[in-house]
Amino acid sequence: MSSPSKIELRRRYRSARAGLPPQVRYQAERQALRHALSAGLFLRGRRWGVYLPFGSEFDVLPLANHALWMRKQVFVPVLPLRPAKPLRFVQLKKRQKLNRNRHGIVEPLSPQRIGARQLEVLLIPLVAFDHRGVRLGMGGGYYDATLAYLKTRRNFRRPRLIGIAYACQQAAALPAEAWDVRLDSVLTEAGLTQFS
Repeated sequence: MSSPSKIELRRRYRSARAGLPPQVRYQAERQALRHALSAGLFLRGRRWGVYLPFGSEFDVLPLANHALWMRKQVFVPVLPLRPAKPLRFVQLKKRQKLNRNRHGIVEPLSPQRIGARQLEVLLIPLVAFDHRGVRLGMGGGYYDATLAYLKTRRNFRRPRLIGIAYACQQAAALPAEAWDVRLDSVLTEAGLTQFS
């Protein structure tokens, strides 16, 4: 029996994520915030990268709001003009103009952008993850291109990569490509799991 393709895996785990009732999602997101607090996650770094949730993605806004309350600088990704190019990040500010990109995802309008290397913590959306820290994304390759420089880093890694998901998105094992950058940890309603 052959292993499922990435397309099949994306379909399976997106369906599992989308099938969670709103109240279950809400409780899971609040529980993940409690786990982040008890693990001391908000004591790390000053510059945080987060994403603005789209569709059934895990809502990181409670985490982003707490980071802002802790006086962190919070940045969100802005899509490049061409696919497979690195994401750039724009700082979230009050009364900021927002726009929908070509995928319908909200992003801020600002010419002032930074690269991922300037972030200390990066919360990353995902479709599925496994026990080794392998992440299955949407398939656009944006985070792979953005974080490719980390493949050459052995001692100093920045930013710290934290996948954000519901526990139902954990797979037994995912196919890993040579260009994949593994997560440092993943945060779900079940807790914060560190990968070696």
